[in-house]
Amino acid sequence: MAEKKRDLRESLVSSGLLTAEQVKESVEESRRSGDSLVKVILRKKLLDEATIVKFLEEVMGFPRVSLASYLVDQKTLDAVPPAVVKKYGVVPLFLVENTLSVAMVDPFDVKALDEVRKRTGFDVEAMVAAPSDINQAVIQYYGVAGTLEEVLATVATPEAAAAPLAATEEAPITKLVNLVIAQAVDEKASDIHIEPEAKRTRIRYRIDGIMHEVSSPPSHLHSSIVSRIKVMSRMDIAETRVPQDGRFEFKFENRAIDVRVSTFPIIYGEVVVMRLLDKQAMIFSLADLGFTEENLAKFKEMYSRPYGIILVTGPTGSGKTTTLYATLQSINSPERNIVTVEDPVEYELPGIRQSQVNTKAGLVFANALRSLLRQDPDIILVGEIRDLETSSVAIEAALTGHLVFSTLHTNDAPGALTRLVDMGVEPFLISSSVAGVIAQRLVRKICSNCKVPQEVAKDVLDHFKELKDKKLTFYHGKGCKTCRNTGYRGRTGIFEMLTLNPEIQDLIMNKAPSNQVKEVAVRSGMKTLREDGISKVIAGMTTLDEVLRVTQLD
Repeated sequence: MAEKKRDLRESLVSSGLLTAEQVKESVEESRRSGDSLVKVILRKKLLDEATIVKFLEEVMGFPRVSLASYLVDQKTLDAVPPAVVKKYGVVPLFLVENTLSVAMVDPFDVKALDEVRKRTGFDVEAMVAAPSDINQAVIQYYGVAGTLEEVLATVATPEAAAAPLAATEEAPITKLVNLVIAQAVDEKASDIHIEPEAKRTRIRYRIDGIMHEVSSPPSHLHSSIVSRIKVMSRMDIAETRVPQDGRFEFKFENRAIDVRVSTFPIIYGEVVVMRLLDKQAMIFSLADLGFTEENLAKFKEMYSRPYGIILVTGPTGSGKTTTLYATLQSINSPERNIVTVEDPVEYELPGIRQSQVNTKAGLVFANALRSLLRQDPDIILVGEIRDLETSSVAIEAALTGHLVFSTLHTNDAPGALTRLVDMGVEPFLISSSVAGVIAQRLVRKICSNCKVPQEVAKDVLDHFKELKDKKLTFYHGKGCKTCRNTGYRGRTGIFEMLTLNPEIQDLIMNKAPSNQVKEVAVRSGMKTLREDGISKVIAGMTTLDEVLRVTQLD
């Protein structure tokens, strides 16, 4: 292996991937840190993972395995202790006679190979896989359960669980909580639910808008888990009878995750819900959100106006804030003064002045908005229009030369106009100030790893008369470990774009109901949420079931 190591260094230089000086510095850091040479190179970002995997396969001659399409049987998984898998990043693949094949980032990692050989008693053959594939496989096959055994061995009894929380990061409960959060971040969950039941604690993640159960620690651990989270969130750990709110920052792979925490007492104890906000990963460009070319052109026309109010509507969790943040990023420039008032500030946008309402101090949306108008803004974002006072100030700002963005909770775009009338806003103010309304939902995307054609059931097709007698190919995900066997991975938006023409303005002036406004808007070329969803089904991005799920009220 020493000879192979020299070959690795020489080959990195001779292949032109790294200079001799870069290799020398990486070798020295490897000796200092104890990490393998390949891991040091990846950490220093001297090469990306695709390049290093290709090099190890084609130049160094190691077989490559794609873990995303590989299923490992349970007997092979049991051969290597979870602690070894997680410590060294090795995934057992298959066992032939006395030889165990493992996937790893660095097949030159002698320490890892020796440890696996020692713990299993088998000869070990190394295969190479991408670091992201290794991480995903470790989560998929071992997840929380892999280290939960260690935690339970340390805190085996209710008496041990009730002991005072250790101050160190190595305390078993601390390790368990950190692991639960880390796994949620890795699986791109938006929320973690920790719920007490009679005989267990149920932990669920909300991934792509759907809840998934991930583990069930015994009930005697629940109070310790809650206390640990309260300590992290700076809550009162002695108070268990009333709801509390808090927040903390969680470091994960050099990323700062903002965690918003809410506790609520129920009959078996306190429920904890944590909202995860990845400040780096969740800022999208408008092109990433799912707008069709036609809708994106309409939206650009809306926000290119010098003044007016643009409303984004939809239920909680439909991506309204993401759309608004992406819009502000696209129009942000040194020539414009952009200010926001939000509740709360979810992501920090460079170059934009963001403020947060403080109800206890009397800083509510309406008051904050009045003050912001004295800050010489060009563009204003109001987190939400909740009452007549806020809507009146926002419309006044739009009529006095400002571009205003805000959100409303309505089912469709025309409903936003009638909601403002219901709040008490004068119809003539609405018709002259509103530049446009966007309604949106999020649909899950078909997993690209297991996407296959499917026959759609007749009872589903019956809900979509516009597809009747059309010969189309539909797709779905058959389920794989990449998508947790759901068939879906990631989400995209479907949109309804309403622009005001003279006919719609007249309807508003006459306080016409929203269904009448919708009829005119559709006749004028507005694509409904369902129509936009169907276009994404035809494009093979999502399924009819998903579109039906989020637009059934339409």
